[in-house]
Amino acid sequence: MGLIRGIVAAASSGIADQWREYFYCDSLETDILVTKGKKRTSKRSAGNNKGEENIISNGSVVAVNEGQCMIIVDQGKIVEFCAEAGEFTYDTSSEPSLFYGNLSENLTKTFAVVGKRFTFAGDTAKDQRIYFFNTKEIMGNKYGTANPVPFRVVDENIGLDIDISLRCNGEYSYKIVDPLLFYANVCGNVVEDYGREKLDSQLKAELMTALQPAFARISAMGIRYSAVPAHTQELSEALNDILSAKWSQLRGIEIVSFGVNALKASAEDEAMIKELQKSAVLRNPNMAAATLVGAQAEAMKSAASNTSTGPMMAFAGMNMAAQAGGMNTQQLFQMGQQAAPASVPASAAAPVAGAAPMADGWNCNCGKVGNTGKFCSECGAPRPAADGWTCVCGAVNKGKFCSECGAKKPAGEPLYKCDKCGWEPEDPKNPPKFCPECGDPFDENDISRQ
Repeated sequence: MGLIRGIVAAASSGIADQWREYFYCDSLETDILVTKGKKRTSKRSAGNNKGEENIISNGSVVAVNEGQCMIIVDQGKIVEFCAEAGEFTYDTSSEPSLFYGNLSENLTKTFAVVGKRFTFAGDTAKDQRIYFFNTKEIMGNKYGTANPVPFRVVDENIGLDIDISLRCNGEYSYKIVDPLLFYANVCGNVVEDYGREKLDSQLKAELMTALQPAFARISAMGIRYSAVPAHTQELSEALNDILSAKWSQLRGIEIVSFGVNALKASAEDEAMIKELQKSAVLRNPNMAAATLVGAQAEAMKSAASNTSTGPMMAFAGMNMAAQAGGMNTQQLFQMGQQAAPASVPASAAAPVAGAAPMADGWNCNCGKVGNTGKFCSECGAPRPAADGWTCVCGAVNKGKFCSECGAKKPAGEPLYKCDKCGWEPEDPKNPPKFCPECGDPFDENDISRQ
């Protein structure tokens, strides 16, 4: 009786598995990464609903949707792969079908399959499965730093190179780029759906570990920590590069985008950076002088409003403090001018005929610009005499009033000089009526005052 039952079971199962199947997968939810394909049956299906679950007859059709990838596993080995949307016909199955291909050839193969199943008491002794993979972008994966992450702050302008601690949080997205690796190393031959919740904790832990070297690469690019949210693309590339061995090469997944909701340093680190930046700015003598002028102005206001010891005592104390400081604003501004690169206008670069004196120096006929002494530092020529009149304060002027102290030009003795030939009399007080050189009469045009 057992042999007869085995023959009946093998024959009935072999006949039931002759029908071609149709496999279809609806749109996968964002939480589902892999699902097992199931053949579609209905009440109208005659004997197609009696076949074995994990048997795929030759000539069966698999429909692949957009955002999906399909693989066929035969006896634990991947034998087919399809990532293109459309209809896929499985025509290389080891399970023959009388309804697909050459009838006589398939009939011979069918009897061979029935004979094999008889040796297993009617069992198929075969396992064939279809798996659909979700290849869409898996979004909404939250992350956050439970502990501060080190970040190197480099500012070559002020010579700053320190490590601070950052806290950040946000979301990232990833996708399956190699379903074969994902099946072989992650999900395997699952029976039900494989959700992303099984991977979330592991991926988050590895992401937080890779965040520190990724920040180091961002810092090496000269990007400030406050500007990191504007460089999420560079951060995603750095994370993919760091995680490629574990994620891409092992699991077949990659980060698509990395978003930063908040990125903040501790209050102590931010205060330290601002103090260092402020101190570095004061290395510029002009900035230091401007800061000192502002401090002195505030001190003068405070001294003037001091009613306890009196303004005079307050100003005396302020002067003593300024002398004890060893530096004043005038010295700082001079240092700033010396440190600044010399920029000479094009009009002043060429030597002026007669070596006319300048406000910041004088130009010599040899081409030396900006001499400040009485002799040229290049050729030793004496400084030319300045045209005009010299005020009691020492300033040389050409107008009627001194440009330094505002004093009026003094009235001098009349000087006689021929306006035609330039002849000057030996005795300015007793000039002749006519010029002995050209005969031009002396009048008001020949008289000037020193």
